[in-house]
Amino acid sequence: MDAEEAIRLVQRIYTRLNARRPAIQTREEYYQGAQPLSFATDEWRKANASRYAGFSDNWCAPVVNAEAERVKMTGIKINDSTQAGRLLFEQWQLNEMDMQSSQGFVTTFAASTSFVIVWGDSSDAPQVTWEHPSNVEIEYDWANPRIRKAALKTWVDDRMEYATLYTPDSLWKFERQRSEILNEQTSQAQQGRSKFNATGGGWKPREIAGESWPLNNPMGVVPVVEIANRPTLKGDPVSEIQGVIPMQDAINLLWAYLFLAADYASMPARVVLGQKPPQIPILDADGKQIGTKSLDMKELGEKRIAWLTGDNTRVDQWDAAKLDVFTDVIELAVGHIAAQTRTPPTYLVANKGISNVSGDGLKAAEVGLTKKVIEFQTFAGPQIREIFRLIALAMGDQSLARQARLATISWMNPEIRSEAQLADALLKKKQLGYPLEYLMELDGLDPIEVERVTAMAQAEMFDPQLAAANRELNTIANTTSGN
Repeated sequence: MDAEEAIRLVQRIYTRLNARRPAIQTREEYYQGAQPLSFATDEWRKANASRYAGFSDNWCAPVVNAEAERVKMTGIKINDSTQAGRLLFEQWQLNEMDMQSSQGFVTTFAASTSFVIVWGDSSDAPQVTWEHPSNVEIEYDWANPRIRKAALKTWVDDRMEYATLYTPDSLWKFERQRSEILNEQTSQAQQGRSKFNATGGGWKPREIAGESWPLNNPMGVVPVVEIANRPTLKGDPVSEIQGVIPMQDAINLLWAYLFLAADYASMPARVVLGQKPPQIPILDADGKQIGTKSLDMKELGEKRIAWLTGDNTRVDQWDAAKLDVFTDVIELAVGHIAAQTRTPPTYLVANKGISNVSGDGLKAAEVGLTKKVIEFQTFAGPQIREIFRLIALAMGDQSLARQARLATISWMNPEIRSEAQLADALLKKKQLGYPLEYLMELDGLDPIEVERVTAMAQAEMFDPQLAAANRELNTIANTTSGN
């Protein structure tokens, strides 16, 4: 590949990346609660929309958070090589991937996808970064979409926009002037967000002192992995809130209608019948009345007065409006969100519909969310293994990279259980003969913690006082379980 081919590939991938930025921005704004008021008529919008522009009843966030809080990678297991798994997990921790993965999973669920880039620094220490989907895109093989042919990462600073094209052989670095107007009053995170860009060309080589251009790729593969949320065959990844957005808009509009009804009709209103609308005198410069004019009906409406003409004059009133018709529909809409996203009702409602429910009933209500998390783990597991393989390649260890391809990824149990339930389950498995190390993995300990606890257990065997205390605790536990 020469420079011209590289620029053409950058422009093609960038066009695809740039086109999805508005959708990603919209989804993240809805997750954060920045939601426009939709579905209102033009007349209603002109009269009232500005009053409720800053309000949103955000149900997108709990849908994403309910799933994200149950997804956590706790370790990697490599057959017949505990040390190899520990070595890879150490690199995971050195790159703060426990924090990065938490952020990445939230972004994946909200925006539909995210990306991880692995590279080595000058000392062959792996550098792993979890990337935002508005900055990274992968070019897959047309015949086999499991093969990554190239990848593009873009980002901006206060002056320039940068692009790095990853291929199995080389890294091509480009730059151009930043086209967006920089608002220096916003946070640096906001200033660095890549938004839709009307221009796609103008890239020039970015040469760095001490580096060749293009830079050689010693890993021999495209070091970028996509963490997609439930992609389908020949389909795109799915955002967890894409289907929630229309219902969210409807809920916000209903709240706006409710507030308006409460403002106008929460108290009894009176109406005058049988009289002409009131007249306002017209005065000249000397203060003398020279005529009259009718009061503006819009002003009458704003003052909650209705003036109607008729043969017989009388004053009547109607009672305050009932606002529960709005809240009933809102509760129904929230129930639809719970059903469509498999989010337990305990996350979306307080007491409505879940009072006097047994523990087994609450557990059954969470089955859908649990299965959804397990489904995501099925999709994400191979991609996490690929990240560990890239880490091994960045370390220059081909043997470890081959082992990582057959590794098993350990996840936190997505089913929420109390400490007492978990302890009881582990105790029963221990009585069945399960080894201690496996029980610690079920307890959610990472490989380093497992090794530390195992060392403590071995130390107890050679310490008479600790061994005696441990026997006493086991006797108490067995007695308790027998009762």
